[in-house]
Amino acid sequence: MTFMTVTGVHIPSVQPERRAIIPVILSGGTGTRLWPVSRASHPKQFWALTSAHTMIGETLQRATGEAFAPPIVVCNQDHRFLVAEQLRENGCENGRIILEPAARNTAAAIAAAALLAADEDSDTLLWIMAADASFRHPERLAAALEKGVQAAREGYIVTFGIQPDSPETGYGYIRSDGPLYPDGDSTDVQRVVSFIEKPDRLRATEMLKEGGYLWNSGMLMVQASVMLAELERHEPTILECVRASLEHSQNDLTFRRLDTESFLRCPNVSIDYVVMERTDRAVVIPADLGWTHVGNWNALWELGDKDVRGNVAVGDVVLEQSHNCYVRSEGMLTAVAGLTDVALIVTSDAVLAIHRDYAQDVSALVAQLKASRRPEAEIHNRCYRPWGFYEGLIQGERFQVKRIVVYPGQKLSLQKHFHRAEHWVVVSGTAMVTRDEENLLLQENESVYLPLGCMHRLENPGRIPLTLIEVQSGPYLGEDDIVRFEDTYGRQ
Repeated sequence: MTFMTVTGVHIPSVQPERRAIIPVILSGGTGTRLWPVSRASHPKQFWALTSAHTMIGETLQRATGEAFAPPIVVCNQDHRFLVAEQLRENGCENGRIILEPAARNTAAAIAAAALLAADEDSDTLLWIMAADASFRHPERLAAALEKGVQAAREGYIVTFGIQPDSPETGYGYIRSDGPLYPDGDSTDVQRVVSFIEKPDRLRATEMLKEGGYLWNSGMLMVQASVMLAELERHEPTILECVRASLEHSQNDLTFRRLDTESFLRCPNVSIDYVVMERTDRAVVIPADLGWTHVGNWNALWELGDKDVRGNVAVGDVVLEQSHNCYVRSEGMLTAVAGLTDVALIVTSDAVLAIHRDYAQDVSALVAQLKASRRPEAEIHNRCYRPWGFYEGLIQGERFQVKRIVVYPGQKLSLQKHFHRAEHWVVVSGTAMVTRDEENLLLQENESVYLPLGCMHRLENPGRIPLTLIEVQSGPYLGEDDIVRFEDTYGRQ
């Protein structure tokens, strides 16, 4: 096996007779413990939380190069255009995107990817990973992957374990029992004895003292045929439902849309529960990658660059006599004084203040918001679309004001509304507006009125983003008051 360099990291290249490894990226989570930044409409994997790149972007970069085939991404159908944009931005335009009609945990997602890959080559290697992990030492990944390739080619299901440095209660654990190969050592491929679900603090502390336990990173390397055989052996219903869902799937632009009826019959269980805890093929590679599953605000404090008082500040933040805090502002000035061990997150429509020791409890707050039917639980003030985004500025009785940004070369659907009229004012860029039989070209500071019921469309023919202010007026201003007649992105 030879080596090449990808973004500063040495990655093993496959031999010519071997098919390239297929990265499988699972992007179905919503990251509720990172609310109010991460929400169902725009979850954490699409945010730049640990670097200048989004988390899914970082994941794609790790799996780019001669060693790898184009990735398979399994995601929620509502995030399809976000994923497609991330693939494009990271040079993975040939990647395949499988759309889940509903969340059914990791077992179903992995089954879908394995079936798709096996259709071309049943023995191809899959490198399966979540879209939301961070590595402080990505340069050490190559050595672990090389060991994983060897073991996976021999029919093992390889997982990657991280040496714990704290009694973490948010991770699962793996207990190992000596090297798989006779001449191996403690850093080589290890036999798996058991998987332990997320423990309480006391049990996690005991395991840390005892030794022999690793954090379960959730990364797997396995031949597609082996994964499918183990699913057939331990939970055939999953394979049956997912296979039927693929057989009745539809191609939607560049997406593979799974059949809803078949997929909804699939059990909602994790791959750890279905396969890894039952199989006799599981092995683990201890990997000192500085891995962190970015699951809550305390994890981001641990990863962040700290000032002399241990604070991590992101955005427009001013701190005075505060210690070991994580403060993030997504816009407005945020001033903090006299606080210790606090996470404070400010967005345009919500503020979260929580002690870092209670970071895992944010999901309980989100559950309360959902029970109260608060839209902030799942929807951002800024809503992303395949053509750009819009965000609410002001809302009152019978009117609301939005900012709309349309990317160069993109256009909205040809549509009309039954309950509202609209007035558009161009702030920057150039707008091509269709209004019934008219085509209007608008420049900065020009405007157009769209009466209730008229057929209209907005397009950016220029080379810079188009920004405009939209004023809506009428008795009902919901987003569902829309009838599409033509859409570039295949939406109904």
